[in-house]
Amino acid sequence: MSRILSVTTTDVRFPTSLDLDGSDAVNVDPDYSAAYVDIATDDGEHGYGLVFTCGRGNELVTAGMDSYGELLVGRDTDELVNNLGDASRRLVHDSQLRWLGPEKGVSHMACGGLVNALWDIRARRENKPLWLLLSEMPVEEIVSAVDFTHIGNALTPADATDILQRGQAGKQERISELREHGYPAYTTTPGWLGYSDEKLVRLSREAVADGFGMIKLKVAGSIEDDRRRLRLAREAVGPDVRIAIDANQRWEEQEAIDWVNQLQDFAPYWIEEPTSTDDILAHAAIRKAVHPIKVATGEAVQSRIIFKQLLQAGAIDILQIDSTRVAGVNENIANLLLAARFDTPVCPHAGGVGLCELVQHFSFFDYAAISGSMDDRVIEFVDHLHEHFAEPAIVTNGRYQAPKRAGVGAEMLGQSTAHWTFPSGAGWQALNAH
Repeated sequence: MSRILSVTTTDVRFPTSLDLDGSDAVNVDPDYSAAYVDIATDDGEHGYGLVFTCGRGNELVTAGMDSYGELLVGRDTDELVNNLGDASRRLVHDSQLRWLGPEKGVSHMACGGLVNALWDIRARRENKPLWLLLSEMPVEEIVSAVDFTHIGNALTPADATDILQRGQAGKQERISELREHGYPAYTTTPGWLGYSDEKLVRLSREAVADGFGMIKLKVAGSIEDDRRRLRLAREAVGPDVRIAIDANQRWEEQEAIDWVNQLQDFAPYWIEEPTSTDDILAHAAIRKAVHPIKVATGEAVQSRIIFKQLLQAGAIDILQIDSTRVAGVNENIANLLLAARFDTPVCPHAGGVGLCELVQHFSFFDYAAISGSMDDRVIEFVDHLHEHFAEPAIVTNGRYQAPKRAGVGAEMLGQSTAHWTFPSGAGWQALNAH
C-alpha cells in the first residue's frame, strides 16, 4: 500500500519588480512568486503544485500548505487520488482549519495547491496531461469531483451530468483538433502599466506580428494616460485587433462607469476587474452602463459561490478562472460547469508565474468536453518565466499548443527553485549583495 510520505513546500520568488513586469494600477511592484509544493509517496511518486503570489506573503501560503499537508501525510495514496472529490473535501472542509476562510484567501489557495498536486499524481499515473485526463474521464467521476455545496440553486449534479453528457458528442474530434491546432490566446505582454510608451507600441506591434488577435492594457492610473496609451495601442495594432483593458479592481462603481465611458472612442473589447470582485451588484450596474464594452472578472474571485452569484445577477459577460486562486482542479471544474450552465464564455487569467502552464488545461478541457466552443474564448498569455518549468507553455501563431507531458503543468526545474528560493537562494543572495 502506497502512502503519502511528505509534503514539502518552497518559497520561490522572482525579482520581476526590477523591470516592472506585471505592474498595474494596484500591483505596482510585483515580484512574481510561487508557493511551491511537492507531495511525495513512500513508493517514489511525486505530485507538484503551486500557488501564485506577488512576493511578500508567499511565505504565508507555503505555511498554509504545510498545515493542510499534515492532513495528508500517512494517508493511503490510492484512496486520495482515486477519489479526488473526497480528497478535496477533506482539505477544504476540515472542521478546524476551515475557520480561516471558509473557502477564501490564503487558506483556500493553500488547499488548492495541495489538491492540484494530488491531481498531478493521478495524471502521472495515467500518463496524461491534465486536460486529456479530464476530457477522457467518465462523466460520473467528473461530477463526483465537484463540490456542489452552496451552488445547488444554480447547478445540480443532474445539471452537471447533462452538460458533460452533451459534451461527449464529437469529443474525440475536438481532442484531435486541439492536438493539431491548439487554442487561441491573447497577450498582456505589451500592456503593463509601468512600461514606457515606446515599449508599449513596440510590443503591441510584435504581438500582432506573432499572430495574436487581442492584446490587453492595464488602466486606471490616470484618465489622460489611459487615453494616450489606448490611442497609441490602437494606432499600433489597427482597427481589427481587439484591445481589452484591466483596472485590477481600482475603481468605485460610478468611477468605473465614468472612466470606461471616456475610453469608448478606442473600442475596448472588455473591461476587466472594474471594481471589487466581491461586489456583484456593482459589476451588474457597470455592465449595464458601459455596454457594448463587455465586463470580465475572475482572477481574484475567491470561490465558485461568488462566480455563481456573478452569473445569476447577469453581472459579467466573460468569466475568468484562475488556476491557483480557488481550491484547485475540482473547484475550477465547478466554475467551468457554472459558466456552461449560464452560457458564458470562459477566458482564463494567466498573468503570473506558472499560471499559463496550469490554466491552459482548463480551456482545453472546456472545449473538448464541456462547451465545445472557442467562440469569443481566449487564454491569457504573458511571456514571463516559462523557462523555469519542466513543460513550458508554448504559444505559436497566437495559439496555445496542447500540453503533452503527464501532469497538471506545475513541475518546476530543480535548479530554478534552488536558485530563487527566498531569501536563501543564490539569485537573491546576489541581488542582496548589491
